[in-house]
Amino acid sequence: MQRLRRDSGDDGDDARGRDARGGGRAVFRYPSFVRYLGARLLTVLALQMQSVAVGWQIYEITRSPLALGLTGLAQFLPGILLFLISGHAADRIPRRKLMVACFAGFTVCSGSLLWIQKGGVHSAGPIYFILVALGITRAFSGPAMRALVPLLVPAEQFPSGVAWEASMTQTATVLGPAAGGFLYALFRGPEAVYATAMVIEAVAIVFAMGIQARGPLRRLESMTVDSVFAGLRYIWRQKVILGVVSLDLFAVLLGGAVALLPVYAGDILRTGPWGLGLLRSAPGAGAVAMAILLAHKPLRRKAGATMLWCVAGFGAFTVVFGLSRNFALSLASLLFVGATDMVSVVTRGTLVQLSTPDEMRGRVNAVEMMFIGASNELGQFESGITAQWFGTVPAVVLGGAGALLITALWAWRFPELRRAEPPRLLEMAEP
Repeated sequence: MQRLRRDSGDDGDDARGRDARGGGRAVFRYPSFVRYLGARLLTVLALQMQSVAVGWQIYEITRSPLALGLTGLAQFLPGILLFLISGHAADRIPRRKLMVACFAGFTVCSGSLLWIQKGGVHSAGPIYFILVALGITRAFSGPAMRALVPLLVPAEQFPSGVAWEASMTQTATVLGPAAGGFLYALFRGPEAVYATAMVIEAVAIVFAMGIQARGPLRRLESMTVDSVFAGLRYIWRQKVILGVVSLDLFAVLLGGAVALLPVYAGDILRTGPWGLGLLRSAPGAGAVAMAILLAHKPLRRKAGATMLWCVAGFGAFTVVFGLSRNFALSLASLLFVGATDMVSVVTRGTLVQLSTPDEMRGRVNAVEMMFIGASNELGQFESGITAQWFGTVPAVVLGGAGALLITALWAWRFPELRRAEPPRLLEMAEP
């Protein structure tokens, strides 16, 4: 059985008429997009702050590196197991409502962590249980949020919108851990971090509730086996989308060097903890700078070819970093690694979102997020295994060379990707 749903609200119509091709700040003329950015920034900030406190608390309780690894696994596995269901939910449930519900779930999780700490529980078990709940909530929030963005800005401004969103996310990713660590040290425990995260997430709910999007009538499919797997089938049939998603997956899987940065800081560059901090922040700084540049000067032509060149650059700068014995050169290489990766992220987001009909965006985004999330997690594992077998420097160099090889192979295997241009926004429908 199918139903029809119409989105409510008229936010952005006048702004679209005034300027569909303005500068990089034109997206801020759309109030709902500004509210979305605020909600996104606050949520990522809170989750990043909280992750530092959880990690430190788990380590204080267990003194086990394996226990630290399980914190990531507890949040990652739900996304893998539920990506088909969460994607369908993002196409079936009004996305703003789903987004608000997930933010409320984040708030409850933060409050639960605070309650456990206040109650004097000194066991890792309840914390892992909450982390699994947090992972389930994140599995549903991601596809809904990403699928909502194309309905908040016009197609001509969408590349700028993606860049601004990436910039805000990366900024929160850099600032969140620092803020969480500072609060943990200042108040000598995680309570202040959890309380602050809970308040920030509550404010994010207020931002999300003010979001309005407008679109024509859209058919809602009943949940069937066929409809649940529709996102996978759509990606497989659309060669441009399959190309950009799989290219990013394998490039990140092979070329990730972040997991080995402590070895470089301690044994190769011999800079110590201060150098490790700078090395860890360099890709993020490069990514933020590039995202702001792309927000003001979005790609208007040759998006697919640009992505291929930047993924190749990602691999090349990874090789330079792997071979470098000079701290300044290593730092510069990682800055460019982050910058080129950000071009890939923004281009992938633009091509995938604008090439996908609105009724499919939730499911397609869920599949994309599952693959990219898997590549990030497995990439760190792959780096560790390769370093154990061949040594740290060969592992990083081989990874960068592998990213270069993958780029060349994909340029040959997906000619549609080489010719891909930023598409016009397809038929829009409100979530």
